[in-house]
Amino acid sequence: MPHDDHDHPHALLPPDPALRVKALETILTRKGLIDPAALDEIIDTYQNKIGPQNGARVVAKAWVDPEFKAELLKDATSVVADLGFYGRQGEHMVVVENTPEQHNMVVCTLCSCYPWPLLGIPPGWYKSDAYRARAVREPRKVLAEFGVTLPTTSSVRVWDSTAEVRYLVLPMRPLGTDGLSEDELVGLVTRDSMIGTGLPEEPS
Repeated sequence: MPHDDHDHPHALLPPDPALRVKALETILTRKGLIDPAALDEIIDTYQNKIGPQNGARVVAKAWVDPEFKAELLKDATSVVADLGFYGRQGEHMVVVENTPEQHNMVVCTLCSCYPWPLLGIPPGWYKSDAYRARAVREPRKVLAEFGVTLPTTSSVRVWDSTAEVRYLVLPMRPLGTDGLSEDELVGLVTRDSMIGTGLPEEPS
């Protein structure tokens, strides 16, 4: 479910929603209602400047700074805003911490609410009907499809994002990273680990 088959002959064609979006963009451009260059700039900003690297910076800082982590878990909205990570789709943030006893996973069952200032543009699978429906019903099976197998002693809690609240998962710090700097730790934090459908990278 989570991964597209890029080798399929039809994989080069945009999906039906993408065709509709392109058609709407063409019509709005011809009517002079949108500027394609401005639209491209907005997309580039969220993909390359406002993206998972922001969330990774927050996670790495929480791993090395216990005081920061405590404040983050208490009032994430203010803490991430102080770091400059705020704006549309990130007005009210809640950070949930993974522990050996509990693994957290985020979904938006109604649409695709997502913390854009911290994670950038949501991946296609996050918006899919399959993920939105199954993440709540059978989270362990969905996690297994992402390559995440949890011990039976660990429970799974699914958090449902809404228009009012966005969630960010604080993954557990990988073993063997005690000597790494904050900057080095940033490189281990994956987007999926902050949604809960993945784990951080192991140190090389």
